[in-house]
Amino acid sequence: MRAFSANLGFLWTELPLQDAIRAAADAGFRAVECHWPYDTPPDTVARALAETGLPMLSLNTRPGGSGEFGLAALKGREDEARAAIDEAIAYARATGTSAVHVMAGKDGDEETFRASLTHACNAAPDLTILIEALNPHDVPGYHLNSQEKAAQTCTALGFPNLKLMVDCYHVGRTEGDVLATYQRHRPLIGHVQLAAVPDRGAPDHGTVDYATLLPKLDWPGPFGAEYRSNGPTDASLSWLPALSRC
Repeated sequence: MRAFSANLGFLWTELPLQDAIRAAADAGFRAVECHWPYDTPPDTVARALAETGLPMLSLNTRPGGSGEFGLAALKGREDEARAAIDEAIAYARATGTSAVHVMAGKDGDEETFRASLTHACNAAPDLTILIEALNPHDVPGYHLNSQEKAAQTCTALGFPNLKLMVDCYHVGRTEGDVLATYQRHRPLIGHVQLAAVPDRGAPDHGTVDYATLLPKLDWPGPFGAEYRSNGPTDASLSWLPALSRC
């Protein structure tokens, strides 16, 4: 059976985080991931994870102010960026989360970004540090706007715990062949996500046929379901048993 992780930044958002974890377990997800869990005490999250037996795969550094998508590549914001990284690492360790996604921000500077990532990788050699390319339709100006650019950053720094978070939605939205892109960057990939293309709905429709694609990906871990349910999450889950069996 193929495993999936519920991204609680988009799913069951009406629930407190600890109850969203329980809802994901009840629905049949094998893991969870989140965006910004910081309003929930880490011990509360840790208890819900222990109760359900679900691992938390990843969490994000804080996005910054209104309309910002991270701080790590922003020249002049280095102290804020490092504080956000340190906070995310501490929260990950307290909850047993295995990866931290360091958000770059808009209109960034590559040298500044690499310095932030160096700080993150050195501060948490026990964790996976993730970076993600976001498509320019959804996030104009984001520092990482292609898988190639993200891969260049990973390769240049060379830290063994620095990996790509590849979202099939972002790839399919602007970069074309999801399978070819995945295969090209496979050694650098640390997590894989999915959603329908182009509307970011549940992964049971759109231009990417996940029932055909997923068996071709040699991904051993859960796929992150980071989609907008457009209504109650429980009503959007008809795809889960079908893709679990594909």
